[in-house]
Amino acid sequence: MIQGERKLARIIEALTMFFFGLGADRIQSDIALSGDQAVIRFRANYQKEYRQQLCRLEECFNEPKNRGIEDFYWEMAGSGDPGEDSQLLLVGMMIDKAEIAVEEEEVSLILYKNMGDDL
Repeated sequence: MIQGERKLARIIEALTMFFFGLGADRIQSDIALSGDQAVIRFRANYQKEYRQQLCRLEECFNEPKNRGIEDFYWEMAGSGDPGEDSQLLLVGMMIDKAEIAVEEEEVSLILYKNMGDDL
């Protein structure tokens, strides 16, 4: 399952780089594994002038999961420039479900990934 764990690390890296690009200076992440399910909890603040870019979160994370693209491109997650939403598209293709809460000064994400695909 080490490849699945690497994918989880890349998801966290991509989110971290994205939020650094939005001026974040407080970022928290947590990964919980249970059976073949992974739950990523991610929380970050952002600078208000970048709020418009947060509209892409829901659009990108609700894209249908694409196993072929995930298998081919997952290693690229986290490698783009901070704030680049192409990273969000990669994350969206790697996860199964997302819960997104955009607040006045911070964002909370709960991302679900079936790890059974990576076993």
